[in-house]
Amino acid sequence: MDSAASWREQRREAAAAQGAALERRKAEETAKARVLLDAFIQEMRARGIAPQQLRAPVVGSGTTYRTSITGWYLRRNRSLGVDAEGNFYVLGTPASLKARLFGVQVLPSDPPLVVGLGARDGESLPLEQLLRMRLEEADG
Repeated sequence: MDSAASWREQRREAAAAQGAALERRKAEETAKARVLLDAFIQEMRARGIAPQQLRAPVVGSGTTYRTSITGWYLRRNRSLGVDAEGNFYVLGTPASLKARLFGVQVLPSDPPLVVGLGARDGESLPLEQLLRMRLEEADG
């Protein structure tokens, strides 16, 4: 019985170490992504492109809802945004009568280094490339 308890304790310790390593990697990726977003914001401001009131698109429709976020869209479909303080937002939201009347509150999330990871082929894109494309669109 002692060896079974020892094995369980080793497994528990290994799982905890693996979880801690995953959290460290995620924190490092988030920090790198925040640096990219900050540089993007500085460049948008340097080009004189003012932040705007962002709207949240309803998934699967052409409807959008008001938000309290002032910033820039990162994708043409307006599904991602960044506010003037560098907070990252996934803007897509479900349909709601309350949101239609009063707007929707979208909470910031940790920015990824690869946007759309796990999505269909061709939908994932390194954040750095997405920001560069957005800056090129702003030029034209």
